[in-house]
Amino acid sequence: MAVYINDTCINCGACIDECPTEAIVDEDDNPTDEEYHYVYGDKCVECVGHHDVPACATACPTEGCIVWDAIGDSPEHREDITAEMRAEKANIIEE
Repeated sequence: MAVYINDTCINCGACIDECPTEAIVDEDDNPTDEEYHYVYGDKCVECVGHHDVPACATACPTEGCIVWDAIGDSPEHREDITAEMRAEKANIIEE
């Protein structure tokens, strides 16, 4: 993973439309069979080289829905995000 969409997702699709690497799929294509959107960690680049912060999180209308996650197989990641923030699944957008 790189960023994670939790179960507060309302399936609006805003994140899918904003993802520059097409790493996000809707609930119908979620490989975990959960009822919300899913981020493929091997495609997510946390918008490094695309945006100042992950575009999915800025587009999401649900506060705290998209959070930091472990880097895993992510091809790119933000160096300024600590392991603690990732372990705690800290909010990407702080309100």
